Amino acid sequence: MTPSPGTLLNTTSNFLLPPSFSTDEKERFDPTQFQESIVQGLNQTGTDLEAVAKFLDSSGAKLDYRRYAETLFDILVAGGMLAPGGALSDDMTRTNFCLFTAPEDVKTMKAYAQVFNKLIRRYKYLEKGFEEEIKKLLLFLKGFSESERNKLAMLTGILLANGSLSASILSSLFNDNLVKDGVSPAFAVKLFKMWINEKDINSVAASLRKVGMDNRLMELFPVNKRSYDHFSKYFTDAGLKELSDFARNQQSLGARKELQKELQEQMSQGVSFKEIIVYGKEEMKKSGISEQMVICIMWASIMGSVEWNKKEELVTEQAIKHLKSIPMALLAFTTQGLSELTLLLRVQEYCYDNIHFMKAFQKIVLLLYKVDVLSEEAVLKWYTEAHLAKGKSVFLEQMKKFVEWLKNAEEESESEEETD
Repeated sequence: MTPSPGTLLNTTSNFLLPPSFSTDEKERFDPTQFQESIVQGLNQTGTDLEAVAKFLDSSGAKLDYRRYAETLFDILVAGGMLAPGGALSDDMTRTNFCLFTAPEDVKTMKAYAQVFNKLIRRYKYLEKGFEEEIKKLLLFLKGFSESERNKLAMLTGILLANGSLSASILSSLFNDNLVKDGVSPAFAVKLFKMWINEKDINSVAASLRKVGMDNRLMELFPVNKRSYDHFSKYFTDAGLKELSDFARNQQSLGARKELQKELQEQMSQGVSFKEIIVYGKEEMKKSGISEQMVICIMWASIMGSVEWNKKEELVTEQAIKHLKSIPMALLAFTTQGLSELTLLLRVQEYCYDNIHFMKAFQKIVLLLYKVDVLSEEAVLKWYTEAHLAKGKSVFLEQMKKFVEWLKNAEEESESEEETD
């Protein structure tokens, strides 16, 4: 059948186009044409990244970036379309002006990061597509050369630092094949060095926590090497002690949470405090948790195992009765002066944060003093210099008479010693 004069058969794209269909419109709906347009433009701009950014900005008005986001980012990173596994497709036009052919240095990587930043700021709808592209590229790491991986790691670190990417993209690095061959930790070294250098470990930690990646870094290694000791040695030797320390803190935090949960359950079930103390000491040794941290956990568990009365006049009596039954548990973890002071600070904080306990503070401290959990040295140090700002005036006033009594008793004792 002969086409009517009003239509034209386009053999490249295999659909009928009206005669007025422009080249721009053809590029908009044809991935081959889209790629050729991007490649041709990049070949014309060359290594001038400012010109690249301007070209990409103007091209978005006539080319369908939304439809061909993956194609666009493949070209900008690798120079052409990527086949599954990371190899460049042979049947497509390529450009030599892309991330993978750029010099492997920080200055150049920062300049490329600016190209991506400008493009995504200009076309906000590309954010999701760009994140998906990076996840895909990370899965393809074995298909890239070491230099290409290094450049991608540096770029990714910069983009994570400036907020253009979410740390959730790191999930791709936990792929079994990448982990098994050691590609994941090597890539992570380059990435985290750049990220921490651009920001700091606290900023990195916050970003990881935000997406639940803070407790998954061990997954960069195979199961048989998934320990803090191995993680620490690997990243410390690579010059990333900050990351190693962060992982250790996360491990400790996880152990502390588990300890508190277990202690509270044991108390709720009526397990004897003798057994609870044995368990606490074993966990302290096994997980390397300090006595000061354990006394904080023990206090939180003791106070969290009771349903407290909501009436202020009754809660003090309830608290004293409860604490009288468990001094042994507190004594076991206050063998150091610092542990005593730490407990005192936790009591202050608890009474301030739980308003019904505000008037109970002094009676709780006196009880802990009488049962030898707190020494006069700890109480005096807390009163004179080590107290928290929380409820400071209220609690110092409550303790004033007791502290005066302690000081007088101390002076009398010193006087008697001098006489002897």
